[in-house]
Amino acid sequence: MVFKRRDKRPWWKIMAEALWPRGGWRRAFLYVQHRLNRLPGSPERIGRGIWSGIFITFTPYFGLHFLISALLAWAIRGNVIAALLATFFGNPLTFLPIAVISLQTGHLVLGTELEEDAQSSLWDKFAVAGRDLNDNFWAFMQGAPQDWNGLAAFWAEVLWPYTVGGLIAGFFVASAVYLLAVPVIRAYQRRRAARIRDSLDAKLRKIRRRRHTAGADAGHGPE
Repeated sequence: MVFKRRDKRPWWKIMAEALWPRGGWRRAFLYVQHRLNRLPGSPERIGRGIWSGIFITFTPYFGLHFLISALLAWAIRGNVIAALLATFFGNPLTFLPIAVISLQTGHLVLGTELEEDAQSSLWDKFAVAGRDLNDNFWAFMQGAPQDWNGLAAFWAEVLWPYTVGGLIAGFFVASAVYLLAVPVIRAYQRRRAARIRDSLDAKLRKIRRRRHTAGADAGHGPE
């Protein structure tokens, strides 16, 4: 295959680079910022895409963030590529604080309480829910009895509060980033357009000088 890696990475290296990119997180953030600034379209359209991507990262539906953010960006006429890049806001460095903020906000709005050990056992609860879902699926396929008590508890304690809180927190955070991003993107686009105009003007002046020099040489040539 043309795009296949020559050196096959072991699984531990893939996991390590997911947690810490080869060039560091600062370089990764700068790369995403550079790509966002250079996207075609109006600053508002790009900003709506960024809003969609960040908004979705506050939801607990991991593995679907790309798809949902792209659909949301399309629905609100935002830049889909910007939405996909903005989901980078949710990464191994931010997942835990995002989860804690979303859960606490959701429990506060719903009038429930967040257990003291919820922060440390959050990923365990996701793992247990995944195993229960898998076990119940195969039990259903084999005609065996299913036990949905674990998933019901997971829905009430984690998934539903996380969803409610994530929608609220994500809306405010994404809106704040939108308000900051649009003027920055507009200023960048103006500077980039000015640089392109200056470059084109310089090339045109250079072409005119060459033509003028060539014409002068032809006018003073031998008769």
